Amino acid sequence: MIELWRLVGVRRPGRTALRAEIPFTEQVLYHGTGHRRPDWRDSMTHTTTHDGTDTNGGGVGRVVVRADDRFLTEAGWLTSRHSFNFGPHYDPANNGHGLLLVSNDDIVAPAGGFGTHPHRDMEIVTWVLDGELEHRDSEGNEGVIRPGLAQRMSAGTGIRHSEMNHSRTRPVHFVQMWVTPDTAGLPPGYEQRDVSDQLARNEFVLVAAGPGRDAAITIHQAGAEMWVARIGEGTTVDLPIHERVHVFVARGTVELDGVRLAEGDAVRLTDPESGRLTALTDSETIVWATAAA
Repeated sequence: MIELWRLVGVRRPGRTALRAEIPFTEQVLYHGTGHRRPDWRDSMTHTTTHDGTDTNGGGVGRVVVRADDRFLTEAGWLTSRHSFNFGPHYDPANNGHGLLLVSNDDIVAPAGGFGTHPHRDMEIVTWVLDGELEHRDSEGNEGVIRPGLAQRMSAGTGIRHSEMNHSRTRPVHFVQMWVTPDTAGLPPGYEQRDVSDQLARNEFVLVAAGPGRDAAITIHQAGAEMWVARIGEGTTVDLPIHERVHVFVARGTVELDGVRLAEGDAVRLTDPESGRLTALTDSETIVWATAAA
């Protein structure tokens, strides 16, 4: 059964906020309802490889998705742009890339947020770009996530959590990303770690990866890695490579192998052999390098 979001009032000490009460399953969220949003524009840029392979049809190639071509949810307190199918937004060709199923670019108004809601069997990584996000969950974990702090929540057999803007005066801007775990039915878990020092090195930092990797946080998925690069204007770095690579420009403007990408743009790479990312301005780029789904 498809259940849609309900907006309700949340009264917290000294403030009143709106939240989304979301009784859902992960299947609802990333498979959607089977209907397209009326204003969804089929304008993703499909480039071709040197051998002429259409990148939208499989094989080696890339798909460029511009910032304004993502699904959009607006709820007064929330502006959310979805890189892939989510909730009522659905397109059969937009069901994730590799093991990355959800990548939501969210801006939440002061004192607003997502009320307590459930997840199961999902690895959820949250990355704050600006402001502060307050987390509470049914396992007793609490934390305030700021820029430079990596957070991972493993839903496992089931967990309920809330995500609220910690500030009464400033919006919070964050990206939340979901991948499936290697194994279903694991115990729920939580981890957060500050990687600000590593990010200052002007190179890609391994933020999240499976067990045994030298990552800031550990996810229960050996086939997926999340990298972040905060690089200064003029800096060029090599792209992390895997069977599927999703490049999201969180801040600034970059160039990826001759393709200019502005803030909010993304590239989906299939079986890339290499890649070079150059910052045209000071920038922050999030990359997921994963096995094919």
